[in-house]
Amino acid sequence: MSRIGRAPIVIPPKVQVNWTEDNVVTVKGPRGELSRWVDPELTLELKDDKLVVSRPSDSKPHKAKHGLYRTLVNNMVVGVTNGYTKQLEIHGVGYRASKVGQNLVILVGYSHPVEVYAPEGITLNVEGVDPATKATKVSVSGIDKELVGQVAANIRGIRKPEPYKGKGIRYAGEKIRRKAGKAGKVGGKKK
Repeated sequence: MSRIGRAPIVIPPKVQVNWTEDNVVTVKGPRGELSRWVDPELTLELKDDKLVVSRPSDSKPHKAKHGLYRTLVNNMVVGVTNGYTKQLEIHGVGYRASKVGQNLVILVGYSHPVEVYAPEGITLNVEGVDPATKATKVSVSGIDKELVGQVAANIRGIRKPEPYKGKGIRYAGEKIRRKAGKAGKVGGKKK
């Protein structure tokens, strides 16, 4: 069996999990509500505040779906209880971000400021400048792990970090492989 798929999902006391006949799982918690369709070949069963996802056979497609949908439902449970946050850093001279209403305005060397609109359920925050690295810190938070990751990836895609000076937008803790610059002229005048 799949190690991930057979692990039961622990349901915290303030969380409710319901599913319908057409396999739409709804998870309600203190931070909000999430819904997702689950493959009808898989069965869900609630035992002693633990949700168990099981599959009908050991065929390769069933094994793949088993682990996938168990993880997706678990991410929903964690999202409505704790939420998810992705941290980004903006490196570069003159590169900065500011919050305007619910949206984010980013200045990263283009001729115009780039405005990032926060989708429903996502909160964008500018947490100031880190004095050690002189990087502007931005956080993306919400209850849907997939949406938080996608919004963070879209923000990073505005100006990806370049390998020569390391300027651009990167995830917090992301290491950028640096390249050596162009070698200058060595020696004196040509004869």
